[in-house]
Amino acid sequence: MSMLLAGLPLLAVADASPRPRLYVVTELGAPAATLDNGRLAGFAVDKVRQILARAGVEYEIDVLPWKRAYLLAQTRSDACIFSVSRIPERDALFKWVGPTHTTDWTLYGRAGRKYQVTVLEDARKYRIGAYFGDVRGETLSAQGYLVDTVHERLANPRKLLLDRIDLWVSSTQNGGPLIADNGWSGKIVPVLTFRQTGLYLACNTDVADTLITRMNMALSAMNSEGVSNAIERKYNYGPRR
Repeated sequence: MSMLLAGLPLLAVADASPRPRLYVVTELGAPAATLDNGRLAGFAVDKVRQILARAGVEYEIDVLPWKRAYLLAQTRSDACIFSVSRIPERDALFKWVGPTHTTDWTLYGRAGRKYQVTVLEDARKYRIGAYFGDVRGETLSAQGYLVDTVHERLANPRKLLLDRIDLWVSSTQNGGPLIADNGWSGKIVPVLTFRQTGLYLACNTDVADTLITRMNMALSAMNSEGVSNAIERKYNYGPRR
């Protein structure tokens, strides 16, 4: 009996240990992350909140410019960022939870212009607009393509229509809504989809492996229960051409 009683304070101390806490960052970009009456919403936001809650994680989510958020997640030990394309060049930079969803890499052009682009290599002769810090533009630039970056998402389609760039690299999930919402349907069209990647919650390498495992298990349960698909349907997420 004395041995059993002696163990009780230790159990109480263990149960009282604080829950893990993460500082999570993202950027605004509908339908993944947007402001709804001042509250952060979106299908990626809802998924990440579910993952963290199921894994027993306390958290704070902040909205930052993408490049700043990306660098912070690499330098702050309790930080994670979403949604990040996982490519081989980035694999060792983070610990990964996901994929939470997938995205494509698509070149858009002006309707009516005859582009001679059937494979990505054909685009080397064109000026390609990209969003600053986006993996698509960074990858193309590293491969020697002529890439012109901007800091505001609407700038690329506007430059495309003004003939200041030849092509714009984005995704059908992000580019499609921008085109439709700004009255550019029929003026800007997809030219070539050349890659698919998974998008992840990417965490600093100091985040505990056990916590990464718990979050991945939470996401797996969400997927098997149909929760992830239900969240995407709520926000009408999917390829839009």
